[in-house]
Amino acid sequence: MFLAHRPGSPARTITSEADAQEVRDVPWLDLLDPTEEEQALAARITGQRIPTRAELDEIESSSRLFMEDDAVYLSTPLVRQIGDDFFASPVGFVLMRDRLLTIRFTGFTAFDVVARQVAGQSTRLSGDECVTLLLEAVVDRLADILEHLGQALDGMSKDVFQSEHGGMRRMDGLLRSMLSRVGRSGDLASSVRDSLLGLERITIFVTENKKRDLSDKLQGRLATVERDIKSLNDFVSQTSNKVQFLLDATLGFISIEQNNGMKILTVVSFIGVAPTLVAGIYGMNFHDIPELNWKYGYWYSLALMAATVILPLLWFWRKGWLGK
Repeated sequence: MFLAHRPGSPARTITSEADAQEVRDVPWLDLLDPTEEEQALAARITGQRIPTRAELDEIESSSRLFMEDDAVYLSTPLVRQIGDDFFASPVGFVLMRDRLLTIRFTGFTAFDVVARQVAGQSTRLSGDECVTLLLEAVVDRLADILEHLGQALDGMSKDVFQSEHGGMRRMDGLLRSMLSRVGRSGDLASSVRDSLLGLERITIFVTENKKRDLSDKLQGRLATVERDIKSLNDFVSQTSNKVQFLLDATLGFISIEQNNGMKILTVVSFIGVAPTLVAGIYGMNFHDIPELNWKYGYWYSLALMAATVILPLLWFWRKGWLGK
């Protein structure tokens, strides 16, 4: 989809050269999961090369941030979260003198917010103002994701350290679920960190390469965006440390549960050895066994075997190996 965003009117879809003639003055052109035909149309309208998805997926800085003719080419991966699911998708910016072109392959809440802001403006915006609005909205959205992630980690911490586990089977299920949740939280924090790193590089690159074209107000807003990104990076570092702590704690509880299992096996093995020993002794076919002709010998051996079971059980119970 090829969208044109202009102040005072909703977004308009461009499907042909005729549509393009009517929106040549728009400050923001947006390619959403474009086809090859839409990319070619955008190239003809802007006179600029449109990067492909493979180019936007490049990880080296020289491929993500560069200038070509009078246009600034920028790209970064952005995180999109839908419920408990999330994924990263590349986003490209082509910043020209009079307009901004964006290339993305999925919807982002931040882009929808900025589209409404542009439509509500009464005066024409520049491409620099549009990219600043997008950077501000994206950073705000990532901040929201990190806030929800922090709340989720607090909930996990309570589940691990404060909840009544209610038995071994429930504990086993809780720990399995906790490992999965902690792992996904770590992946999300890592993806957000990648997005913040890309946005920080974009902010610095735009400020340094378009300093002459940026007003003092825009420079101040970009400086604020850069400070927000640094503060979010600090929060991500703290979140990553908490994820690692919860992972270590969960693995520690798993180790404790494994030790408890070994205790049960030890108890079962031990209480089986002594009765077997007694039965083995009185099952030997020797004539001079003292209890061989004793009237109560059979019951004596049974009682002795029972005692060898009960006494170790009592001892293990007092040591706490058998649970509550």
